[in-house]
Amino acid sequence: MIEPEHKIITVARQCELLNLPRSSYYYVSGKNDRYNRLLMNLIDERYTKMPFCGVAKMTAWFHRQGHFVNQKTVRRLMRLMGLEAIYPKPSLSKASPEHKKYPYLLRNMNIDQPDQVWAA
Repeated sequence: MIEPEHKIITVARQCELLNLPRSSYYYVSGKNDRYNRLLMNLIDERYTKMPFCGVAKMTAWFHRQGHFVNQKTVRRLMRLMGLEAIYPKPSLSKASPEHKKYPYLLRNMNIDQPDQVWAA
């Protein structure tokens, strides 16, 4: 821990001993963390009611509520919270390797009359 009031060791030397850039010690975040926490609480409430809402719907809902935030902010906060919309993901129709694959019995069969496939 850096003690700025230390009488012997300067702040620069303390930062050097901790292998910390001095600019990192003096850095003050420009973000409004209180507003982000408010948005995250609102996202949490909305997500528990409607878990299928993604970033676009959540952004539109924020606009209707009077919070004019962009999709990048909502996406960042949802990712930070570990939230993801529930929707069908890609490649759902791919067969599992454990399942048995049945042969297609009509492959080389010439079908030229009605109801012929039921007699196979």
